[in-house]
Amino acid sequence: MNQWAGVSGPARLGGFYFAYFAYLGAFTPYFSLYLDRLGLSALEISVVIALPQMVKVFAPALLGWLSDTRGARRPFILMSTLFTALSLAGLWFAQSFAAVCVVVLLMGIASSGTLPLVEATTMSTLGNHPERYGPVRMWGSVGFILAVLATGAALDRWVSQALLPIVVSLSMGAALVAWSLPESAVKKTAHVSVTERARWFDARTIAFLGAAFCMTVAHGALYAFYSLYLVQHGYSKTMVGWLWTIGVLGEIVLFFFLPQVLRRWNLRTVLLAAFACAVLRFCLIGWCVESLAVLVFAQLLHAATFGAYHAAAIAAVHRLFTAERQVRGQALFSSLSYGLGGAVGMLLAGAVWASMGPTFSFSLCAGFALLGGVLVAWQVRFTA
Repeated sequence: MNQWAGVSGPARLGGFYFAYFAYLGAFTPYFSLYLDRLGLSALEISVVIALPQMVKVFAPALLGWLSDTRGARRPFILMSTLFTALSLAGLWFAQSFAAVCVVVLLMGIASSGTLPLVEATTMSTLGNHPERYGPVRMWGSVGFILAVLATGAALDRWVSQALLPIVVSLSMGAALVAWSLPESAVKKTAHVSVTERARWFDARTIAFLGAAFCMTVAHGALYAFYSLYLVQHGYSKTMVGWLWTIGVLGEIVLFFFLPQVLRRWNLRTVLLAAFACAVLRFCLIGWCVESLAVLVFAQLLHAATFGAYHAAAIAAVHRLFTAERQVRGQALFSSLSYGLGGAVGMLLAGAVWASMGPTFSFSLCAGFALLGGVLVAWQVRFTA
């Protein structure tokens, strides 16, 4: 008998999002501190942190192809989360730069396909109610915030040595929760028809994926340099932490009210609004850094530039790709946007930051957001 039979699919998915993003909340903000304690240089640290992002360009597509052709998702999610935890445990034995790179590369390969698989499972489970995605995905944001705050407090007390057991424990917890995930029925197929292949490369799909790439590039300076930017302008690290938290809290509120948002406005409208908010947000950060009130407002726009955008984009992928190709579609979206877009965005932000300064770097981010919005307005339409 299935021990999870009495628990709804959305509830199980919400539990997984909570566990998985709790692991990310402990790992992402603090891993550089662990690497610094190992004695790695700033350049070496930047290479290590960039490795998982680069892997996302190709690894999700491979895992998505395997999942679609096998007609199952949960086994691949289990495999992905378990190998992520085992890879992270390997950091206990990695003391040199080369060894850390190998371990982090393996971790990146293992983890890169997890979210595309889960997102496809979530949209299949919700069926004709994509507006319910927000309340489910919201639990990931809750897990992220709790882990960020708790891990920060632990590191203040036990320094960065405490990070590894925390991260490994949380990643193993995510692997255990993955056992509870529902398995969505997927038609097993190894053949793509000419008509379906053409749909993958029609103008609407290309424009949407191009816009998604632009949105992630637009966030490059934010994720790479925002904290440093604030500290350089006199903000305390405590205030920096609260500004990040404000952004995620805005995201949680958006996810909670997402059903009402998507019932009132269609996907195209939500996407256009998200890109417009991104243009405003990065202009405000780049030009008004001296005003705390403006920065708080700009961080609240994270609800739109990530929360609303991500939810609408995941639903858009669900519309653009057939049921048999859902995971491959989510993987393609993840590879081109969060993988390639993330890598390009961070590298471009670094080059512009060094040569032309923070204000121009954030202005360039706003420009990419504007370009993405133009692509959506030009070609992206969805049937009711």
